[in-house]
Amino acid sequence: VFLGNGPSGICLSYLLSGYIPYFKRDSLHPHPILQRKLEEAPDVSILDQDLEYLSEGLEGRSHSPVALLFDTLQRPDTDFGGTAESVLTWWHETERAIPHLVLGRNAPGGAWHSIEGSMVTLSRGEWMGLPDLPFKDWLKQKRRGLRNNRATAEDIAQYYQHYVVRKRLQKNFRAGTVVTSVRKVSAESISSHAQKDLQENSDSLWSFNERSTEVFQVDGFFKTVKGVKEPFSIYAENVVLATGTYDSPTWLGVKGENLSYVHHQLSALEEAVKNNTVGIMSDPVLIVGAGLTAADAILLAHHCNIPVIHVFRRRVTDPGLIFNQLPKMMYPEYHKVHQMMKEQSAACAGPYERYVSLPEHHVLSFGNDKKCIFQDKNGYQKVYKISMALVLTGSNPNLSFLPNNGIDLAMDSGQPVNPKRNPIDVDPFSYECTQEKGLYALGPLAGDNFVRFVQGGALAVASSLLKKANKNPP
Repeated sequence: VFLGNGPSGICLSYLLSGYIPYFKRDSLHPHPILQRKLEEAPDVSILDQDLEYLSEGLEGRSHSPVALLFDTLQRPDTDFGGTAESVLTWWHETERAIPHLVLGRNAPGGAWHSIEGSMVTLSRGEWMGLPDLPFKDWLKQKRRGLRNNRATAEDIAQYYQHYVVRKRLQKNFRAGTVVTSVRKVSAESISSHAQKDLQENSDSLWSFNERSTEVFQVDGFFKTVKGVKEPFSIYAENVVLATGTYDSPTWLGVKGENLSYVHHQLSALEEAVKNNTVGIMSDPVLIVGAGLTAADAILLAHHCNIPVIHVFRRRVTDPGLIFNQLPKMMYPEYHKVHQMMKEQSAACAGPYERYVSLPEHHVLSFGNDKKCIFQDKNGYQKVYKISMALVLTGSNPNLSFLPNNGIDLAMDSGQPVNPKRNPIDVDPFSYECTQEKGLYALGPLAGDNFVRFVQGGALAVASSLLKKANKNPP
């Protein structure tokens, strides 16, 4: 059972439906050592090879060796601007399929359905694609091209839905499901009538391994078309956590943050612009944060001539700031925001109207009168009257369905799970949780935050599950 039907869940469903990747004969990978390794066993699928051996020595923009491996097999020289074709060929070996269910709240595509449709992705369009159906080929069928090599969130959401249909994976997916609990139970304690499931004719799903003494019980409810909540319980030997991190925005934890004019999602500004509740004459909108969502909010406000006060804790030259890691040519709009942050601080007026940058500041409190108090690094305080506040400092996964909110599974088991600072502790070549065998974590929960790199985790999980199910070829 997988929890989450975003790109991680879709990719893993494809691999477990019997679609097996092999090295394409006569293809040439630009990495000579990897090419030599691939030529050693051309008749053995990538899933059945030693992923640690294949990925050894690969370098790139991910800390996960398997993520780098699967990415470079699909897009060999993409980081150098190349367009070399994938060196993989896919075979459909139905006898190697493993029965599974993918549970998600929305349609396949996960959080991509919750993002404003016209938003342009940070990643290049071709990096958003899933195995064996290039995103740009799908876009061509729609008679559309990529703008500056990037795609809109609406395109991505539609592509993921199309992928599930095109690859005939629908039978594995259940939308409208909410999981409330995942816990280990003894296999003997399961009564036969408790095995009501979401899938028709799914006897094979319950053929547990004879040796299993414990299985996972997954409880939740299914929302019918009429809005009725129907409870379910499913039992599985393996559960994959692929719920992403879009669930709960981070709060600052300051006084007045729960007041009605303080928001934690970009959609609140879009709504206010639509309803004309903020405009050129209103008090400034406060934007807190120095990530890409905060930058999107600044661009939107700037476009609508809405005054902005921008508060963030870091220095503008901090190498950890995302803007200092993005190529200027590819991301001109974010480069502009970074320029504004540097040139338009409160201390010195710059060329940009209706925007004030307050680097190395933090919010102390929000008042009932819409007055907000900030403090700088030297302890000096400033007060500004604002029209609304947007706290856009990242988001945390919601793992309330796990015992102790999943904290025991994290790298630091004293802190909540956080994709950037404290991901779930997994084996790098199987993505199985170190603290709980049979439980796997994918995507942001395991520290992989880009679509192009979550797919390697799916490869690792599929490889591990095929070994467990003895579905390896002779």
